[in-house]
Amino acid sequence: MTKKQKKQLYRILTSILIFLPVLWLPLNETGKFIGFLVCYAVIGWDIIWKAVTNILHGQVFDENFLMTVATVGAMCLGDYKEGVAVMLFYQVGELFQSYAVSKSRRSIAGLMDIRPDYANVVRDGKETRVEPDEVLVGDVILVKPGERIPLDGIVLEGSSTLDTSALTGESMPRETGAGAEVISGCINQTGTLRIRVSRPYGESTVSKILDLVENASSKKSKSEAFITRFARYYTPSVVAAAALLAILPPLITGQAFAPWIHRALTFLVISCPCALVISVPLSFFGGIGGASKCGVLIKGSNYLEALAKAETVVFDKTGTLTKGSFAVTRCYPRGITGERLLELAACAEKDSNHPISRSIVRAYRKNTEQFTVSDVQEIPGHGISVTQNGKNVLAGNAKLMKSRKITFQPVKEAGTVVYVAEDGKYRGAVLIEDEIKEDAAFAVSELKKAGVQKTVMLTGDTKAVGEKVAGKLGLDLVYTELLPADKVAHMEELLARTSEKGRLAFVGDGINDAPVLARADIGIAMGGLGSDAAIEAADIVIMTDEPSKIAAAMRISRKTLAIVRQNIVFALGVKAVVLLLGALGIASMWAAVFADVGVAVIAILNAVRALRVPKEEKVLRKENFREAPAG
Repeated sequence: MTKKQKKQLYRILTSILIFLPVLWLPLNETGKFIGFLVCYAVIGWDIIWKAVTNILHGQVFDENFLMTVATVGAMCLGDYKEGVAVMLFYQVGELFQSYAVSKSRRSIAGLMDIRPDYANVVRDGKETRVEPDEVLVGDVILVKPGERIPLDGIVLEGSSTLDTSALTGESMPRETGAGAEVISGCINQTGTLRIRVSRPYGESTVSKILDLVENASSKKSKSEAFITRFARYYTPSVVAAAALLAILPPLITGQAFAPWIHRALTFLVISCPCALVISVPLSFFGGIGGASKCGVLIKGSNYLEALAKAETVVFDKTGTLTKGSFAVTRCYPRGITGERLLELAACAEKDSNHPISRSIVRAYRKNTEQFTVSDVQEIPGHGISVTQNGKNVLAGNAKLMKSRKITFQPVKEAGTVVYVAEDGKYRGAVLIEDEIKEDAAFAVSELKKAGVQKTVMLTGDTKAVGEKVAGKLGLDLVYTELLPADKVAHMEELLARTSEKGRLAFVGDGINDAPVLARADIGIAMGGLGSDAAIEAADIVIMTDEPSKIAAAMRISRKTLAIVRQNIVFALGVKAVVLLLGALGIASMWAAVFADVGVAVIAILNAVRALRVPKEEKVLRKENFREAPAG
């Protein structure tokens, strides 16, 4: 509980200690008036002060004004007990609301508690503790076990495991060592790391993420904008209605003014729109916080609301549905074993840094240093030729086989094919493809379960490769061999087919997809652990690089919108009924307190549900993933 909340609680307890004796003791009218007035001053002075201050600043019709008019009016009419009781219950409700809001904020602040407190800088051989924003690019910092990495950089010395859960929602530690890039916000768990800083604190991953979370509430959803406009016109309207209720019936019927003024004051208490004004933004705040627990950063509640209406999801291929790295997926040996085929290929490719060569060496899984090769000859556009144990080994494409007049069996599978020959004899082929992410097929399946009508892939890759990947993942449409301008053209076409109420989301790696990310209704970037371009370009960032998190974020967005609709219908429905009863003189001040404070508390409790995320949404287990071979 904050200091302000504690002070408010003490005032409530003090006023109760004054209120109860005055209520029960046999005091005369003057004594009761003085006692209730003191109690009212203790519990209500801040509300009256806010009302007066707001009026002086031109903000007349707010809940402080309504509560002040209603309770002061009740006191003036001699209803001391009701006037004090309404203000007391209102303050209890305000305390509860404040506690609920601060609790949800603390949950998000705790979740995003990634701001580093200090950095250990090594200068002139001495270690000095300084503020992170005082560290310069190129400085060397030490991060000891248990400390948070304060700035982005490259590990110079040491090895350790990093806790990245605050950034990604994943509990599994990540290994790091010399030469690896590390980002701020992660917790160093085991060894001491010596890191060279690669960017200033203001441009670090942690700084950008904190900025995103802190400013997310500035981009209002349509529902929030509606509530703001609604309150702007609603409050003056109910004040005017209350004034008419106090004046017109007595003038028309000749009845006394006092009971009608009492009804009008009750009407004002009922009409306070705080249930809507507080609970709707809190619901979106909770939804954004819930998504961030899953490693999904949503830059504003407008994007959270739009995500709930997504009916078409368009994917880039490389780096989004696939890992963007090559892997051997199949061997076609001829007259030898598959292991021997891989051995020949690895022998030829062992000294090359080409990604395809590296993938073959990785697939071999044995130490290639045992091979002694000579006469290494790289043949541009064809492949490589080496001599090993007196035998000539060739590894390359079909052009290489044809140029050496070697009879081979062409592989028609989509992907990169490396043909291997030994001493002029064809030994087989190795198929290499871009690996599909483990959860890509599961992601497409979950999006369809979530109500997405169409899943599409746009790729610059060949038709054969694109259609193969789309087939394995169960995508509805695929467009291949596209330049960046072609992607935008196809995006326009898909947007034209989207219904008026539906939205289109594009998922890319955030580096070369900026034009398409900007054109989509919702741009979603696979941010990895701190891709600058992804964080800048997109409306939503998947920090774990897992496409399946999109479906999780969509479920959270739909749950949030359902909570918002429930609160709007509940609050307006109860208020409409009690307002009518109040105007008819049936509802008392006590009913008015429920219609205001009670409804607000119930709506806020409902809104806080948006912050709760099921454990399975935070960490998608591998047993849930449908097997999808690399491609």
